[in-house]
Amino acid sequence: MTGALKKRFPPAAEAPPLKEKEMTSQHIQAPAAVVMIRPHRFHCNPETAVDNAFQRDEQGLEADETAQQAFEEVTAAATRLENQGVRVHIFEDRGEKDTPDSVFPNNWFSTHPGGHVALFPMFSPSRRRERRSDIIEMLKAEYRVQDVIDYSSLEYDNLFLEGTGAMVLDHVARIAYTARSNRADAIALERFCTHFNFEPMAFATADENGRPIYHTNVMMCIAAEFAMVGFDIIEDPRRRREIRSRLAEMGRSIVELSNYQIGEFAGNALELSTAGGRILAISARAAAALTDDQKKQIEESARIVELSVPTIELAGGSIRCMLAGIHLARR
Repeated sequence: MTGALKKRFPPAAEAPPLKEKEMTSQHIQAPAAVVMIRPHRFHCNPETAVDNAFQRDEQGLEADETAQQAFEEVTAAATRLENQGVRVHIFEDRGEKDTPDSVFPNNWFSTHPGGHVALFPMFSPSRRRERRSDIIEMLKAEYRVQDVIDYSSLEYDNLFLEGTGAMVLDHVARIAYTARSNRADAIALERFCTHFNFEPMAFATADENGRPIYHTNVMMCIAAEFAMVGFDIIEDPRRRREIRSRLAEMGRSIVELSNYQIGEFAGNALELSTAGGRILAISARAAAALTDDQKKQIEESARIVELSVPTIELAGGSIRCMLAGIHLARR
């Protein structure tokens, strides 16, 4: 799944609109289908621990026990989402290539209205092995895919952009919110935004210990009618105000997250569309960190669906990281 950047295509905003039936049942910001990876040999990745402060020790669990618990958590999460009306495409990862973070597929590919797919350059060598042609072929078979643009060759130039982990995309306002880090290079970001017709909005972050946030999607979730953001982590006060303003001008209410709530993965959630209305997929740990007022604010437009993934969260990611949203029209 590697190759040079050979194709240019019309910006996504110029793509044909969704059919009327699709538009009434699904919001452009909230996909109705996802890809998930069920791991068989899950473990915390020492390569990614270097700059991922959210990663935790596996608490003395045996390797087989950790892997089994992760397998069961993904299985249960996928089943619960399907029961809620989300279309889940689940793939098995048996670990033949030593891919401990494969459970987080949103980092290596993204999909976009109009039939566009992007493949991304990954910072850690072990994560580059996660790219799978069978997933891309499934997308082509099940959905209307016009183009696949592959940025993975940028890895040879040490330029990285880890998909919708590094970027939180506002598909309505066409803004790519991006926390600067080893995993979000400015050149790669500019190329993606040029090709996909997004405005890049990069900003510096620092947690309570002065460390930058490794992925934007642990501190920001943009839904159709609200946005959950850890503003205190954004270093520049002017940038904070600008981001707040840009989110609010699209009519979204703002759910402000504290540093504690960010640490509990409250920002690592994803809104999804179902026939019964939109839901917010979020971990049980993250939901427990939200206040009653915050939950009430969210539930004005989306039902909160809690998913228990404590073993997966040891690897430094949560529900949003586990869900690669599909923003493509079905065949």
